[in-house]
Amino acid sequence: MSATPKPLVLIILDGFGHSDSPESNAIMAANTPVYDHLRATQPHGLISGSGMDVGLPDGQMGNSEVGHMNLGAGRVVYQDFTRVTKAIRDGDFFTNPAITSAVDKAV
Repeated sequence: MSATPKPLVLIILDGFGHSDSPESNAIMAANTPVYDHLRATQPHGLISGSGMDVGLPDGQMGNSEVGHMNLGAGRVVYQDFTRVTKAIRDGDFFTNPAITSAVDKAV
């Protein structure tokens, strides 16, 4: 006999970051009894919200728009700059019909 399915709640805390260091850490310094209880008693995980993990250049901080877009898509959504850079590195840029057609017409 299988267990009755239980609801799953996805809680997104915009503006929250995680660091084990108490230095300059507003979240760790704050009084957060509900958050602390949930973390102590419920399954949870951390995800990255910056750099190539969310389709931005390495080292670039993410934002709500990029984070929500990647969560909703369930995959990395490359942003304009990284999408073009990746296409150049992979060679896809030079065989893209829209690009080659535009260059042919311009030349």
